[in-house]
Amino acid sequence: MVMAVGAAATGCGEEKEAPEYVGTEEVCHGVFRGRLAKTVESVMGASSFAWTSPKELDRVVDALKAGYESGNSWARGDTLCQLTPEGGGRADRAGIAFSLYAPQDVGDLRLPAGGRLYTMGKQSEATPESAALYFECVSSQFKGSKVRPMRILGQLGRPKDRGQKASDPRQVNLTILHAASLFLAKELQCENNGGLPEKPVLTPRS
Repeated sequence: MVMAVGAAATGCGEEKEAPEYVGTEEVCHGVFRGRLAKTVESVMGASSFAWTSPKELDRVVDALKAGYESGNSWARGDTLCQLTPEGGGRADRAGIAFSLYAPQDVGDLRLPAGGRLYTMGKQSEATPESAALYFECVSSQFKGSKVRPMRILGQLGRPKDRGQKASDPRQVNLTILHAASLFLAKELQCENNGGLPEKPVLTPRS
């Protein structure tokens, strides 16, 4: 397992090595602070995770910006958050990534087994091990976005049941992805947070 390592300067001119592991509320840019931390812990079966570099957010933003400025209908993004439980391996990881989606991707209702559509965002869907959330961003950071909004796709993937006892793991997955998506929308200064609510809306789409 490759571990991210970083350093920060202290007031005495010394360098402090980044911690190898952090708690749930500290991992992934603090996205899971509060009640959501317990939800993540129940899903992952852990409360300590490999430290994640703050540079992950910069890489995501840079990838989305480059993709948008390319003018292509879709573009690859990057991983915002990787949850690697302490003592776990590659098979135990969960991840949240963001990319740019093509217009025709919304409305494609083909879902894998166990999948369900929801009303949140332009489109949202979830299975017991994954979730996807589509939303649009109009921001002063992206010239021309009032005419051509940035189309952002957030995706979550996690291991199969890690002891999580929620009645519907699909809703749990979408709740976790919503928190990361809202965080990114605010970082990008999307108008109206990209149409995402402050609290997740988990209404199935009829």
